Amino acid sequence: MKLSRLLLPVLAAFALASPALAADKFKIGYLRVMDDAQAIAAYEGGFYKKHGLDVELVEFKSGTDLIKAIVGGQLDTGVLGFTNAASWSSKGADLKVVGGAQHGFHAIVVRDDSGIKNVADLKGHTLASQKEGSTADTVLKGVVLKEAGLKPEDLSIMGVSPQVAVQSLVGKRVDAAFLFEPQARIAQLVAPVTQIYEVGEVWPFPCMVVIASGDTVKNRKEEVWKSLDAQREAIELLTNKPEEGAKLIASYFIAEPTLKTLKHGDVPREDIIRDAIKSQTFSPKLTEQELDRMQEIADIMQAQGSLKTRDGKPFDVSQIIDLEWQEARKL
Repeated sequence: MKLSRLLLPVLAAFALASPALAADKFKIGYLRVMDDAQAIAAYEGGFYKKHGLDVELVEFKSGTDLIKAIVGGQLDTGVLGFTNAASWSSKGADLKVVGGAQHGFHAIVVRDDSGIKNVADLKGHTLASQKEGSTADTVLKGVVLKEAGLKPEDLSIMGVSPQVAVQSLVGKRVDAAFLFEPQARIAQLVAPVTQIYEVGEVWPFPCMVVIASGDTVKNRKEEVWKSLDAQREAIELLTNKPEEGAKLIASYFIAEPTLKTLKHGDVPREDIIRDAIKSQTFSPKLTEQELDRMQEIADIMQAQGSLKTRDGKPFDVSQIIDLEWQEARKL
């Protein structure tokens, strides 16, 4: 698929600002959230090397920046929200969702002094969430608020990183936050906040997936598959041995060996991350139900105006799905 004229200047500018992809490295992008734990654990646990892959793990602050790097050729794959692939694909980028990662677990936590008891009570309050157009933002506005009878304009929504959201709760700059793990758990330990909602319990969806460019899938297929094999092994570790998984990835989320909490004193970071891992559902594959849910999310994006097809027709998610690895591994 040829890139649209609108997309070309963006990619050209990004390419000029980034180094060329090293042929001997397989570059994987990630975000510092629990949803990307498989990529981090596979790196720290030596699983990529075990599968014969020399990986450079590259951190990004947002899914938007990460997807730009994939489209621009600076990354081979990335673990990020599906909405990024849908949005850029609708603009003409050749992208493929090649594997699963984490099911959607996003909690709403509220300050204890806010008076907020349920989602409907958010009306008139300030809530920290992810950047506009992100997977979290799409689900928050199109599912969570809608089911509570709210419109986005009924409250003030701040698009910030999960780390800034936690800081905003502590500093009383917001009344509530829509958070990934482990930030949702950390917020409840360091601030006077309570969780009132978990979208994964009422509307589960594939939040994070593994995305690659069409060129990478075609030209580096063997390496893509090796990376997916390594991440699958990391997911097995996280699922079956969360204590070991926590030791591998805890420092990515909490810098100091312990976290000073309001009620429990200094808590070892491994304990916090272990519990965060246990609260998640990781899976290397995408089920038919999840594919259907991804189509629902794409439909929501179109209704919100954040996804626009060039012919005005509904966006067909199947055009960006490549489950060849999953089928070959009989998952």
